[in-house]
Amino acid sequence: MTKTLPSSSSGLRRSSAVRSYRPGGSLRRFGLIILGAGAVAITLVTTVHAFGNTDSFPVPNEAALASLSLPQRIVALAQSQVGYSTEPSTSYCNKFSAQWDAGTAGCPSGETAEEWCADFAAWAWQEAGVDFTYGYGPEEINGAAVSFYEWGVAHGEWHPATSGFVAAPGDVAVYGLLLGADPSAVHVAIVTDDPPGQPGPDVVNGDGDRTGFSVVETGSDQILADAGHDDSTLAGYVSPP
Repeated sequence: MTKTLPSSSSGLRRSSAVRSYRPGGSLRRFGLIILGAGAVAITLVTTVHAFGNTDSFPVPNEAALASLSLPQRIVALAQSQVGYSTEPSTSYCNKFSAQWDAGTAGCPSGETAEEWCADFAAWAWQEAGVDFTYGYGPEEINGAAVSFYEWGVAHGEWHPATSGFVAAPGDVAVYGLLLGADPSAVHVAIVTDDPPGQPGPDVVNGDGDRTGFSVVETGSDQILADAGHDDSTLAGYVSPP
């Protein structure tokens, strides 16, 4: 998401770190998800955190997630963080970019700083058990909102808003998409519902700015992303495989 940073801005950079996630393949700061044929075993750490105000926003525990489908897990994880804000509040210092070793160091409590709507969406997918690689190569997801679009196209999971596609919970809504030699996007958000008759979906926004700067917040019938841009219209959706 691209916004105007308040006066105490931190410089932003892209980390060279590449972190792959595949179910059953990696330990993560927020726990381990193992997906096997015909069975799901989920273990999530909910009490030990190292980042800023994270302790106030624990992820759902194993019992709460074990019986949920993948889309339901994505939504539950995203909704568990509603109200989280960066620290300091005028910065982009956040725990979700730190999860990926992305962004600029120097934030308190081990956080890192970059615009983090895509890092948040990637975190929710990862924690739920979606198979993808976080990195800066082709067909990888990273802190750029457009990376979700590019990943979706590469995996046959991109659905333009003009196609009449009805989004499912856990899909990622992409806003302000500009194509060409150097594609870009303004914002991404986790879909919670796409009710009939609404132009836009209900979502959870990472790095939102309706209720405050750089926060996790909900959006209803969100056809436009509030990102300080003239063209931030819903472009389409990316579905997890």
